[in-house]
Amino acid sequence: MATRIEKDPLGELPVPTEALYGVQTMRAVLNFPISGLRPLEPFVIAQVWIKKAAAMTHRDTGRLDARRADAIIAAADEVLAGEHRDQFIVDPYQAGAGTSHNMNVNEVLANRANELLGGARGTYTPVHPNDHVNMAQSTNDTIPTNIRLAVLRQLPALLASLDALHAAMANKGVEFDGIVKAGRTHLQDAMPIRLGQEFTAYAGTLARCRKRVVEAADYLNDLGIGGSAVGTGVTVEPEYPARMNTHLRAITGIRSLRIGSDRIQLMQSMGDAAAFSASLRVLAVDLSKIASDLRLMVSGPRTGLDEIALPAVQPGSSIMPGKINPSIPEMVNQVCFQVIGCDTTVTIAAEHGQLELNVMMPVIAHNVLLSMQILTSAISVFSSRCVEGIIAHADMCEYWVERSAALATALMPQIGYAAAADISKRSVKEGTLIRELVAKEAILPPDELEAVLDLRKMTEIGVPSGKHGSVAAG
Repeated sequence: MATRIEKDPLGELPVPTEALYGVQTMRAVLNFPISGLRPLEPFVIAQVWIKKAAAMTHRDTGRLDARRADAIIAAADEVLAGEHRDQFIVDPYQAGAGTSHNMNVNEVLANRANELLGGARGTYTPVHPNDHVNMAQSTNDTIPTNIRLAVLRQLPALLASLDALHAAMANKGVEFDGIVKAGRTHLQDAMPIRLGQEFTAYAGTLARCRKRVVEAADYLNDLGIGGSAVGTGVTVEPEYPARMNTHLRAITGIRSLRIGSDRIQLMQSMGDAAAFSASLRVLAVDLSKIASDLRLMVSGPRTGLDEIALPAVQPGSSIMPGKINPSIPEMVNQVCFQVIGCDTTVTIAAEHGQLELNVMMPVIAHNVLLSMQILTSAISVFSSRCVEGIIAHADMCEYWVERSAALATALMPQIGYAAAADISKRSVKEGTLIRELVAKEAILPPDELEAVLDLRKMTEIGVPSGKHGSVAAG
């Protein structure tokens, strides 16, 4: 590979001739051959947004001449249009704070800006990565700002996928409202519930999760850009934060961005990112529980519950012909496990800041953005390839609910707890339905028995009772 020689404060190093990145990026590549991963796309885009906004701001104030500023802006626009993405190569597991990522972006934009001005890669004239692309900036205020922008950029897609899944669950709640099934607690027989009520509750859970995510995301609108090295704003013009906010709102389309009131606090603390990550963890916990419920309900088809059927998306076994597995819910479970693990990493990393800076920002950024990416995709697939196509097996729901030992609970107001418990135990031991046993022994008159064991009424608030009243009243 042909190389050029570049120099930084540590000395000289060969850099691939065709590379838009430079010597500091090359050092990072050599120092951190850790995962083989590259920075996630939102982490790149947000950093380029910041560089473009800074060039525009310095052009406004006259601190950076228009010729250099326009070249940096043009280089940034190329990246934002999808070009040069292969030039951002620093492993997510890198030096603290994200200095390597920041310099990778600085070097790429500087080299491309110089080319646009007729210069050569690696010369850093007339545009220098530190003096011009990074003017009045520090890794320490750009990376925290990057995390906020990158998350907010991904938020609409996550919310859209959640909205689609919520709608699918709510529609199934309506569709299945007339189907009464056995409720289960502790994986044991419990009182009847409607299949539609279960799906309506899933929709409600997702709505609450969405609200938490939105509330946590709002804190990320507060930007600490302009804090420079330690949050105090050294080397930064007083008008810089407000102008940056104006330009970033226009560039990103995120109109909710705000000028942070305390840039030192916003640099010290990763609490806002951690809180957002925690909202994703709660979403993952609830989502995984829903996926697991569907796996239980679809278990069978002959040796399980078989209360619903999921769309068949692939053969389920390489050896057992005809086997169909709940593949999509299984994928959702795995994604949720990963998100919970990502949040653990974010939590530990957010705690591990010292004094004026949290140096663990690269791993925080990677894990929060990864969680958003995989949740968005998984939720979308869950909705379109699973939930929307669920079919209820009403006959199996009826079969199991009639055999539930918990139906004896409805008799309790009439005959008391002890007598109802005895009937429940005898029903299980003798293999007889509660309804049949009560009728056989004439424990209640037929019309009263029918009223007390009305399965639909058991799924609504109220006290099961017949015309003879309850044992307590007697």
